[in-house]
Amino acid sequence: MPEFASLPPDFVWGVATSAYQIEGAVDADGRKPSIWDTFCRVPGAIDGGDTGDVACDHYRRWPEDVAMLRRLGVDAYRFSVAWPRILPDGTGRPNPPGLAFYDRLVDELLAAGIRPFATLYHWDLPQALQDRGGWPARSTAEAFAEYAAVVAGALGDRVTDWMTVNEPLCSAWIGHLEGTMAPGERDLGRAVHASHHLLLGHGLATAAIRANAARPAAIGAVLNPSPIEPGSDSDADRAAAVRADGHTNRWWLDPLFGRGYPGDMIDTYQVEPPVRPGDLDLIAAPQDFFGLNYYFRQLVVDDPTGPAPYARQIPVPGAVETAMGWETHATGLEQLLVRVAQEYGARSIYVTENGSAWYDEVAPDGTIEDKRRTEYLEEHLAACAAAAARGVPIDGYFAWSLLDNFEWAYGYDKRFGLVHVDYPTQRRTMKASGHRYAEIIRAHRQGVVPG
Repeated sequence: MPEFASLPPDFVWGVATSAYQIEGAVDADGRKPSIWDTFCRVPGAIDGGDTGDVACDHYRRWPEDVAMLRRLGVDAYRFSVAWPRILPDGTGRPNPPGLAFYDRLVDELLAAGIRPFATLYHWDLPQALQDRGGWPARSTAEAFAEYAAVVAGALGDRVTDWMTVNEPLCSAWIGHLEGTMAPGERDLGRAVHASHHLLLGHGLATAAIRANAARPAAIGAVLNPSPIEPGSDSDADRAAAVRADGHTNRWWLDPLFGRGYPGDMIDTYQVEPPVRPGDLDLIAAPQDFFGLNYYFRQLVVDDPTGPAPYARQIPVPGAVETAMGWETHATGLEQLLVRVAQEYGARSIYVTENGSAWYDEVAPDGTIEDKRRTEYLEEHLAACAAAAARGVPIDGYFAWSLLDNFEWAYGYDKRFGLVHVDYPTQRRTMKASGHRYAEIIRAHRQGVVPG
């Protein structure tokens, strides 16, 4: 495809999922509750009163899902490992059936010619660790390193691509400051402490993987930055945009790339992160790649009476919005890729999540012609190609998501999948967007492989 010609010949085409969103089987084979199992029981916390108890039943139907990966023709599959399956109490003796599940999955992926990208933390903290303080406690970061060592020791003879923490912003800010994700807290001090320990966990896990994996490992963290723009030309809104950028972007990027925490945000929060000697060096240990999740830009205005960072997101006038109420703005992906490469010096970048939720209609013949999702996919892949043409070292793209799934506090109403899931029957049907993605992948390969 000419519009994607600037993507490198060895570009990695993938799709992504996360454990709690698809696996189900929450009490099977020794798994114990995570903070999301607990949060789903809070009245009113999840739309429709939904839970991840069954989700896509991937724990039992994983061979069918690997077959769907083969149909898509992807090079790679990004999945997350469920900490409560591996160490049900957060630390201590590993759970053999939990390890065996991922062992089988990795073997099947490799047999299918699909490269496994394992994410260690996609928000499902064991409830036992939450009961002992959760991410605001330093001991949780230390427990995360123990868990990383166990998983790397079990899978690191075959898995060579590792992601430590996924979107720590959501865990810290949405889970501990805004309270709309697990564990549902609203405490700025605990949120700032959680943010530091999530990043510290990344650093400790990086060292643990390197020490325990049998093969050389490529390791990176995954953030979800957003382009930030002021809602007006007023000084107050411009200052709010700087704070929002600090909250959403710089608070996470700066420590990972060796700059420490931004001082203006410490002043904004009036909370010091609990940094001990050596912590910042651990957090800033060189990454083999940087994982970037992208969904929307933020237009913000000053909000002095709101929560930190005292900036409120407002709708973009005239925007096309997904079912999530998020603006479709592919240019923002290009902007972020360029920023991370030029401002922070990232040497290898994967777009580790990018996708859109729409209200799909199943035709009488069972097909799903999801035109808007297909257009979104094409536009954002074109943004990746535009960034590559500007010299950005973008090495792969993972569409979110392989399957419709449990969309956290939104329950099952919001569908991101390239593959439709009929939840009562668990029937999988590839959507038009999935067929289009497979076509793009084939065309790119044909364009770069002789003959």
